[in-house]
Amino acid sequence: MEYPPSYSFASSSHSSHHQPGSTPLSSQRSLISVPSLNPSTTTATTFHQCLTTLKGHTSHISSLTLSGKFLYTGSSDGEIRSWNRTPLNSHPQNTILAGNGAVKSLIIKSNKLFSAHQDHKIRVWKISNTNNNGKHEHDVDDHKKYTHVATLPTLGDRASKVLIPKNHVQIRRHKKCTWVHHVDTVSALALSKDGTLLYSVSWDRSIKIWRTKDFACLESVTSAHDDAINAVAVSYDGRVYTGSADKRIKVWRKEEGEGKHRLVESLEKHKSGVNALALSSDEKHLYSGACDRSVLVWEKKGERMGLVGALRGHTKSILCLAVVGDLVCSGSADKTIRIWRGFHAQYSCLAVLEGHGGSIKCLTAVLDHCNPSHSQTSFLVYSGGLDCDIKVWQILVPSI
Repeated sequence: MEYPPSYSFASSSHSSHHQPGSTPLSSQRSLISVPSLNPSTTTATTFHQCLTTLKGHTSHISSLTLSGKFLYTGSSDGEIRSWNRTPLNSHPQNTILAGNGAVKSLIIKSNKLFSAHQDHKIRVWKISNTNNNGKHEHDVDDHKKYTHVATLPTLGDRASKVLIPKNHVQIRRHKKCTWVHHVDTVSALALSKDGTLLYSVSWDRSIKIWRTKDFACLESVTSAHDDAINAVAVSYDGRVYTGSADKRIKVWRKEEGEGKHRLVESLEKHKSGVNALALSSDEKHLYSGACDRSVLVWEKKGERMGLVGALRGHTKSILCLAVVGDLVCSGSADKTIRIWRGFHAQYSCLAVLEGHGGSIKCLTAVLDHCNPSHSQTSFLVYSGGLDCDIKVWQILVPSI
């Protein structure tokens, strides 16, 4: 059987990371053994449109996130830009030159922006509101100021660990560093639900947990996977899900009274590297996207995760996922975004969004409160691609 070409991102923690413009790898085999949850046809009653394309970045869009009235985007040349999304403004409000290498992940907690980078570091930015007179105002002000307040691990964290031999770990044959350091690209970030902890994962195969109050590194799970870790998701009950190029999704947890996170389950149904994870709104389901072109749906059954089935339709690797309400959005190296909706363990593909000129690398979505209706629900989907564009889509879904 012939398979179309596909891309493999972060195929190794040391080498073979996909570079734009390189020769595509052979497509990974689809998961024939996993039953499909979706029919082959899309639902015709769903309306969708591209509202606008945000231009300004000159390199690939590698991350994005929403916070209040603002959209934040990160690119492969180390830039972070903010955009006013209410009303939608096609010109960036601010530009921050954030460091060397791609901005792999962005996350906001209160008035702090955390950014993960290809140069192995996490940076922290303080967001403040200021009017034209330079006076600080309340949160409705559209004028933002961004101040770099920390780089993780902090100097204090490094200094407190460096003199004690047991704090050093071997990272190469003739090189050691303290356990608070990531030693390869920091690929993804997630916050605990109370916002007190920041989780970071890396192509160095480790998970690190940071305290957001003072940025101290509390714990490092080294060799958490056998290859690069590409994705992390954290649930309300403290479970930490990590997805890796080693084809596995691992579930971690720290019970009350325990000092460290421990592995509680390993999910091994994907046939190729896992690139993206997302939890459903009620956290009963976990969605995982991989280079095998499938989105797997996992259901929490007691203390274990059971495989429900696969969402199929993309012709190349799944690179990103986002969940809003009862919708699942998947972005792919096939340059399309698919919108899925699940009902009684049966999923429909409501829409296929086409328009990007490159692979879809990042997604986020939100309920559109500006268009209330009893007969349908409006969602906004934001996508960033290797074509350097950010697109804003409106999805109108009939109410169930």
